[in-house]
Amino acid sequence: MYRFLLTPRWWGINVFVLLAIPFCVFMGSWQLGRFESRVEDHRSAGEQAAENKQEAARPLAELLPVDKATVGRQVTAAGRYGEQLLVPDRELDGKPGYYVLTLLHTDDGKALPVVRGWLPGAPGRAEAPAAPRGEVTVTGALQASEVPGENGVPSQGGLPTGQTAAISAASLVNLVSYDVYDAWVTLNKGDSGMKPVPVAAANDTGLDLKAFQNLGYTGEWFVFAGFVVFMWFRLLRREVESVRDAELGLAPEGEADGVEGQQQERANA
Repeated sequence: MYRFLLTPRWWGINVFVLLAIPFCVFMGSWQLGRFESRVEDHRSAGEQAAENKQEAARPLAELLPVDKATVGRQVTAAGRYGEQLLVPDRELDGKPGYYVLTLLHTDDGKALPVVRGWLPGAPGRAEAPAAPRGEVTVTGALQASEVPGENGVPSQGGLPTGQTAAISAASLVNLVSYDVYDAWVTLNKGDSGMKPVPVAAANDTGLDLKAFQNLGYTGEWFVFAGFVVFMWFRLLRREVESVRDAELGLAPEGEADGVEGQQQERANA
């Protein structure tokens, strides 16, 4: 009764099933591994953040370029404050407000973006405290350049003069005429009475939308594997029922002709 499995048509079906199931399982396992990796990165980032608060600050040059291992580390830099910019649409403790960003001109000729603190309400240059004059030394957490549209960073353009949507060298290079570090620092203590800005986690280390997309794709691939098996058994059962009906003379005329053709094909095989 099951000799039809040896026909060319069923050879094609069986080969497809034998290839599709391992592929779906492999892809599902890979997506699950990606999710588990993001969970582990999230846990490690939390532990690293706690350790970073206890460590001594190191010179800026020792921690560049910024990566997952150095983001959030305590850093110190010296120089003179220059141009000041406001970063709108930044929440803190559930309240709307903005960052006060001041560029610190260092001895090597580059400027380091320093977030001196957060203020509530709409951005106002008059309300933002002026930066200290003269030579200063800052200490804070090292942060990677922001990417507009990711991790809650606004991506809108057309901001008023003196404002920037993202804290990144790519954005600031269009606003100033000197080189800027591809990194920034948030002070441990807010300057001039402002609230300090919390340290942000490194990119791709949080349980964000991408992580749960990986988990969703995991389920989809395993569902696809189950669907392939289900369809194979359904086709098999349908074929067996057709053969039994033909043997009992119960198949409709059109189907009987088709079954006879299949029987002849199996005989030839």
